[in-house]
Amino acid sequence: MIALSSVIGILLGAIKYKGVGLGIGGVLFGGIFMGWLAQELGWIPNFSGDSFKTILDNGGDVVKNAEAVGKVHTFKEILHYVKEFGLILFVYTIGIQVGPGFFASLKGAGLKLIGYAVLIVFLGAAIALSFNVFFDMNLDSTIGIYAGAVTNTPALGAGQAMIKDLVDGMAAGAVPAGFDANNVASAYAVAYPFGICGIIITMLLIRFFFKVNINAEGEKYELQKKSNRKDLDTQNVSVNNSELFGLKISDISVLKGNKVICSRLKRGDILMVPKADTVVYAGDILHLVGNDADLNAACGFIGEPVQVSLTTKGTELSVRKIVVTNEKILGKTLDSLEIKSKFDVAVSRLIRTGMEFIPHKGTTLHFGDQLNLVGRKESIDAVANIVGDSTVAMQKVHMLPVFIGLFLGMMLGSVAIPVPGLPAALKLGLAGGPLVVAILLSRFGHNITFGKMHWFMPASGNSALREIGIVLFLAIVGFNSGASGFVDTLVHGDGLTWMGYGVFVTFIPIFICGILAYRVSKINYLSVCGAMAGSMTDPPALAFANGMYKNSEASSLGYATVYPFTMFLRILTPQLMIVIAYALMSK
Repeated sequence: MIALSSVIGILLGAIKYKGVGLGIGGVLFGGIFMGWLAQELGWIPNFSGDSFKTILDNGGDVVKNAEAVGKVHTFKEILHYVKEFGLILFVYTIGIQVGPGFFASLKGAGLKLIGYAVLIVFLGAAIALSFNVFFDMNLDSTIGIYAGAVTNTPALGAGQAMIKDLVDGMAAGAVPAGFDANNVASAYAVAYPFGICGIIITMLLIRFFFKVNINAEGEKYELQKKSNRKDLDTQNVSVNNSELFGLKISDISVLKGNKVICSRLKRGDILMVPKADTVVYAGDILHLVGNDADLNAACGFIGEPVQVSLTTKGTELSVRKIVVTNEKILGKTLDSLEIKSKFDVAVSRLIRTGMEFIPHKGTTLHFGDQLNLVGRKESIDAVANIVGDSTVAMQKVHMLPVFIGLFLGMMLGSVAIPVPGLPAALKLGLAGGPLVVAILLSRFGHNITFGKMHWFMPASGNSALREIGIVLFLAIVGFNSGASGFVDTLVHGDGLTWMGYGVFVTFIPIFICGILAYRVSKINYLSVCGAMAGSMTDPPALAFANGMYKNSEASSLGYATVYPFTMFLRILTPQLMIVIAYALMSK
């Protein structure tokens, strides 16, 4: 039944109208259908009502009744286990994916986007909480509407887990109305559809009201990107400073540090890879690598920039990127490999987690590092044999660090923070703990090595584990909801009311913040659209934003900038809402 729920849901999510569809959210509705069908046809124990009491009140053989109760209990325990395991896989792989860029996003223009995303999160939570405070809506329905309206599955998991903890901490018979985890899932499912399309509608409304020219916004982003670019650059400089004639490369002060490196030297018609003891003479042309400011300073000291090509084409030298995959050299320094002295190959730059920097002798090598090498082809091949450069190794998922990370995440999520007056303590839970640990491990894990173990996870493996996790979670959330009377709630209960409330939670925060970001803070419209999609953790909305302009970098970067903060806050806010609501309820 779990598999059938997943199959139906994935097929349903693949249906699109003008590029818009439910995406992975279709699995939720596939589960609802299967849960309803299984209940109607009697394939599963009765989920609705007080199952245990109903069975026992029917009289008859006590042993058979006890067996029936056991079947209901076992069935629910299986579903609960698979659902929680799916959630853990999902949030952990999200953390691994966004972790490397998480801390880099905490500077520059990204701070404004993060600020607006935080405002969207808390404004939505405040609107949802007002339903409980001012309109006497049950707390479980409020949490479900909030999670569904912002299309955030971990928020659903966090809300359900805390309500369950509250119920478990209360005395028998003291559980008030509005503390049913199944109602959380039902309200989530009802509010979810508009949450999917509401963000897209908001993008279109802002574009219509302010007559946004998409091409102009795209070109503006490209120009801004070039002006702000701080990646490594190159410069060719002629040695004209007489004080440097006859000096070794290692004795030139501007080349001693880690800011500028000389990767090629041309003397007459000869192009070579300079070593530390290579002597420079008047008229030598050095190919320098560094950022603009450091390059300008070095060129001013050495001589004059020249527009001479130092290309390796037609020479014995070549340029090639290789990837560190050999587990035997992980943690070793570049100096210990003696790449330049043994092989006459220069490492002009190193790329790690998408960031370029100048390597130095003490730079330690991590799995997945990309080295830009300059040298003879056979020499580069020899270096590649040492560092690995294996595409097969880059696609392999090492499961030991995955499960160590999952274990640490579950431990962190289980740390309880007591809140006075609340039966259950506040904690990150299974939705928050693995996320935080994954972000930290993916960013700083290369500093923690145990033999051959590393924390790198290839994109394909990460995507597979993430999709398996979210499909299992949504399928069972939907199945439980469908088996517990979702259809009846929608048709005869409060379903339509919940849907209407969900529209407010979805639309108002992103519409207000979208206008403020674009008009007041003057942030690029494409970046704003990506950030709005990220603030709702909504991949279908990101896909729509990416399709607006030929280059999707602006919207994708906006999404990635706010996503980690948003995901963390989306997990935390349902728990804060429950704490506040319970405190008000106790007065």
